[in-house]
Amino acid sequence: MRFSRFILRVLGWKTEGTVAPDRKCVILEAPHTSVWDFFIGYWYYRSVGGRLHIMIKKEFFVFPLGLLLRALGGFPIDREHPAATVRETIHRLTEQDGKKFHMVMCPEGTRKAVHKWKTGYHTIAWAADMPVYLGYIDWGHKRVGLGPRVELTDNARADTDRIQKMYEDMDLIARHPQGYATK
Repeated sequence: MRFSRFILRVLGWKTEGTVAPDRKCVILEAPHTSVWDFFIGYWYYRSVGGRLHIMIKKEFFVFPLGLLLRALGGFPIDREHPAATVRETIHRLTEQDGKKFHMVMCPEGTRKAVHKWKTGYHTIAWAADMPVYLGYIDWGHKRVGLGPRVELTDNARADTDRIQKMYEDMDLIARHPQGYATK
């Protein structure tokens, strides 16, 4: 916790918000245009006393990097089989009965500019009955934090469009602005 706070302070970042109060939740992170977003988001959540679980493409889980990623809360996903990944993630979450499980996901699904965000986070949160929070990283103002809880409906596309608009209204600046598309 102290180490993460120290790193963020040295790098000039301001933190906003606290750990999500729920035992289980999905925290969205946007914008996502750089691998540095992972580190800033991870250090932020550790600095406020939280522990994240992170979906990372399986190709990164080679020795010895895989050991480090698992220690940091990462778990491998197979991006070539998204439906199986969603089912496996829902199963993982329901197995965590009684344990804290805060999972971060990037609705953009990639570090490239995407105009229509993916809805996998919604499917997972809805099936596992987990709330969704808006996490953000603003490179322009060097602020990182946990924003509001968003109530989901049974309409994944409409909810995702609404969430994307909420992020757009935050006026966030990505590390690589050309990689962050607003509608």
